[in-house]
Amino acid sequence: MSERQIRSLGIEREGQAYTFPYGEGDPPEGHVRLQTLYTGFSAGTELTFMKHTNPYFHSRWDGDRGVFIEGEPGLQYPVPFLGYMEVARVIESRTPAFRRGQVLATTFGHKTGHTADPARDVLIPLPPELDPILGIFVAQMGPIAANGILHADAEQFGTNVSRLGQSLTDKPVLVIGGGSVGLMTAMFARLAGASEVVVADPSAFRRERLMAMGFVAMDEEEAWKHARTHWHSGGERGADFVFQTRAHAGSLHTALRALRPQGTVIDLAFYQGGADALRLGEEFHHNGLTIRCAQINRVPRGLAHLWDRRRLALETVALLQAEAPAILREIITHIVPFEDGPAFLAELVENRPDFMQIVFQVAE
Repeated sequence: MSERQIRSLGIEREGQAYTFPYGEGDPPEGHVRLQTLYTGFSAGTELTFMKHTNPYFHSRWDGDRGVFIEGEPGLQYPVPFLGYMEVARVIESRTPAFRRGQVLATTFGHKTGHTADPARDVLIPLPPELDPILGIFVAQMGPIAANGILHADAEQFGTNVSRLGQSLTDKPVLVIGGGSVGLMTAMFARLAGASEVVVADPSAFRRERLMAMGFVAMDEEEAWKHARTHWHSGGERGADFVFQTRAHAGSLHTALRALRPQGTVIDLAFYQGGADALRLGEEFHHNGLTIRCAQINRVPRGLAHLWDRRRLALETVALLQAEAPAILREIITHIVPFEDGPAFLAELVENRPDFMQIVFQVAE
């Protein structure tokens, strides 16, 4: 095959998305050439590039020391590549590991195509019976939620985790945030056998969708009071675990209020501002609580050899197979032609319409 033109959806300047073309040559030996089918939009992260709130615009990440260096921006406009929720078809393979026509879940950004290196890229074959659009959750978003569940398991069982969600079986669970990460976390908790799953979100639109999926849905104030009133264990009130997925310090404080003494918040949120609403001198201090950050690049210490990204992705595939009809009906609310991406993102920032999961579709 000759050089092909790829189009990428990025951010040209604050508040302005754009698409730009570039050429891509033939795939080297051992690589696969992919044609994008769907690419999911991760609003919580990607809107930080549109709004200029991403910390990389103001600081530089020092990987050796693991700290941000203030006043040394690590990112500037234009930002040509975004995204990490892709589904693509193999149109040429130079490795026996993948065949032409195979549909893969992967993470290469909002592009119309990509040449992937199986030695470096996450490439998960999708079962033929699974609707391909659901593959947007497999390589990144689902594993983020699964990793949150795994962190709860590690809090209780250390390195002796044999089944995802074993710490949640027969226990009530509170998830704060009804976006994609929160919903995936809630579904994992339900699949693990939680006795009750409550999802808190301020949006009436999202609460309606959550209830249609069989979850108990409340606003945050109702949710922490529900946990403190109805959930009892060993003479103590509250949740053992709260999964916090909203990028608001006030939501993190709500999560702390819902915990029983010595309970744990599993934090999956991406905060961009300050934390004035987080009051560590109150429940956090008096109840001896824990805040555990769970991010996709860091599984719990001592479990990486057993619970890698691929295993978390396969757990996601199993979840999608169990929940496919509800996800297709209630979660994927917008399917937008790829070429309409810049105009749609401008509308999203300006008017903030109700949505659950936005997907860009690339015409084959």
